[in-house]
Parts: sequence; C-alpha cells; structure tokens
Amino acid sequence: MSSQFSQPAEKAVVLLSGGLDSMVVAALAREAGRSVCALTIDYNQRHRVELDAAARVAAMIGVERHIVLPLDLTRFGGSALTADIDVPKDGVGSDGAGGIPVTYVPARNTIFLSLALGFAESCGARSIWIGVNALDYSGYPDCRPEFVRAFQDLANLATKAGVEGDRFRVETPLLHMTKADIASEAARLGLDAAISWSCYDPVPTPEGAKACGTCDACRLRAKGFAEAGLPDPTLYAGAPPA
Repeated sequence: MSSQFSQPAEKAVVLLSGGLDSMVVAALAREAGRSVCALTIDYNQRHRVELDAAARVAAMIGVERHIVLPLDLTRFGGSALTADIDVPKDGVGSDGAGGIPVTYVPARNTIFLSLALGFAESCGARSIWIGVNALDYSGYPDCRPEFVRAFQDLANLATKAGVEGDRFRVETPLLHMTKADIASEAARLGLDAAISWSCYDPVPTPEGAKACGTCDACRLRAKGFAEAGLPDPTLYAGAPPA
C-alpha cells in the first residue's frame, strides 16, 4: 500500500486511533509526502479492539514509527468509554447534558494532542495530524475549529521549538468533511476500510468482535458509506438503523 505514496520529505505525527477518520488522515499525510510517526493512545477504552485496528492501519500505510502509549483514563472515568456507563444506542448526540453524549471523554483531544506535541517536538516533526470533524460528529466540544486554532496557538507558546520560531501546525484535513466525504476519500486513496474500527461498544461473537450497529459511531459510519453510495465493509452484530 505504501508504495503508492510519494517519497517522504518531512515528518508528521498522526494521532492514529484505528478508526476510519484517522486511517484517512494518515493516508493523506503520506500522500502529501510526509513520513508518518503514528501515535496511538491505549487509554483502557471500552472499544480496545480499535488498538488492533490501529496496528493494521499503521502497517498498511507504511509508517516510519508507531508508538502505542498506555494512559489509563479509567482512573478518571466520567465517560461511557472509560467507566461503567451504558453506551447510548438511541441516536447521534441524543444523550448527555447540553447535547454532548456520555461517550465524550473529558478533555480527550486536549490530552492526546498534548502527547502528540511532545512526540512531535522530540522526533523533529512540526505538524500534528488529527481526524477531528465538525460536521457529522457526536457534538464533542474538542472537535471544533476554534479548539484546533487555540491548541495550535498553545503549542507555539509552550514549546522550545515554537518560541524559537520553528512553529507547529495542527492539520485537520477532515474538519469540514461529511462522513460521506470521508468514506469517499478512503475509496479514492485505495484504503481497505474493513480493517478500521469505529464502534464504541463491540459485541463479542464466536467469530470475533463485531460492531454493535447502534451506537453513535456505528450510525455515523453506516450513514457515511450509504450517503457516499459505497458498500459498508463493517461486520455489524445488528444492522444499523436506516
């Protein structure tokens, strides 16, 4: 897979969860000529099967380096992904105060970007790529353009490289895409979307974990493939609502 991409010119750190969005972002970074250093955070999340997906994606993309960093956010809790709280199954963004669902992990993207920033400064990368999306998403506050701009400003205030003028950029190529756009981009890049993982609440089966089909992440993924007119390669335990 990696042979289709141009020769890398500079390093980039990509936050690689193993989901469809981060897979597309990693491929876009490679297409742009970057040598990818992938960072996956093992935060003891409910959907830990995505860690295996991240390893598959890293191998497919052909990353220079892949770090899986342990960070047990279950010690904090506060989310259906890190505590004993049911994952909502009744529609995108339908649960949680202010429309923010209980699958929101407190300050997750701030924490992850901070770790990616440390990795980037230490390995000589000056761009951090993340698959945040402000259109078809669950309403998380740390997926908004104003958050990304603020973090980039912080990165250049808080680092030796930044204050010396060797500035960091936070690249968000999916920010204004729909899920259909992202599914189409995966197809354009020739990616095998079947190896990515999106489901928040995996269902164990004798054949291995399957996506539940009804959590926010499954609904958004299925919607994206359907609206793009592409076959959804995901193995669902139950068919996502139409």
